[in-house]
Amino acid sequence: MSAYLKETELLNYAHPLLQQIVHSRRWDSMSRKEQILGIYNYVRDEIRFGYNRADDIPASEVLQDGYGQCNTKGVLFMALLRAVGVPCRMHGFAIDKRLQKGAMKGWYYQLSPKEIIHSWVEVLYEDRWLNIEGFILDVPYLTKLQQKFEQCTGSFCGYGVATDNFQKPDIYWNENDTYVQKEGIVQDFGIYDSPDAFFSAHPQGLSPIKKIVYTRVVRHLMNRNVDHIRRGGMIN
Repeated sequence: MSAYLKETELLNYAHPLLQQIVHSRRWDSMSRKEQILGIYNYVRDEIRFGYNRADDIPASEVLQDGYGQCNTKGVLFMALLRAVGVPCRMHGFAIDKRLQKGAMKGWYYQLSPKEIIHSWVEVLYEDRWLNIEGFILDVPYLTKLQQKFEQCTGSFCGYGVATDNFQKPDIYWNENDTYVQKEGIVQDFGIYDSPDAFFSAHPQGLSPIKKIVYTRVVRHLMNRNVDHIRRGGMIN
């Protein structure tokens, strides 16, 4: 069990920024359920959906950015959980890039790899491992999507969503599994003690040049698209 509580380079929960948020929210003095729920809601909604410079960045950087996607939000979620003694691990996957269509458009969608590295967090709660993925999209962003596509009441894939119940996805935690991108999964890479180990074994399939283009150009275009949708702008 110690492996699921260990601090790592990415899960740097002793960092002053993470300790400050843990103490200010009083997560360290709550019941186990309150800890998980408080951290879950914080990562889902107060860390906006968006694209960081890379997957393998430490939790403190995700917190400073104030936004993240599946992998980086997962890193922050895990670091905060371990900071208060909640065992957790990472489950790695690949997803179909169609899940990103809409957030990713035009030439940069065409140049992106067919499959994208994805993950969710498994949390030990009352002697069972729960699959936690529903923190990826902040509720304001998801709500705007649901309003724009209100005619869709079943499956939906795009704009960072892949679910079989678009209007009522399993994103609210109450001792349950949560999902919002699960239906886009095309490969299962198994369970890892830490994100450090997972990203080392399965880096994103980008060439050095594409990594530079993504970091300097593409992610900023994607974040602009996401922010535009969150503000209620027109979707092309």
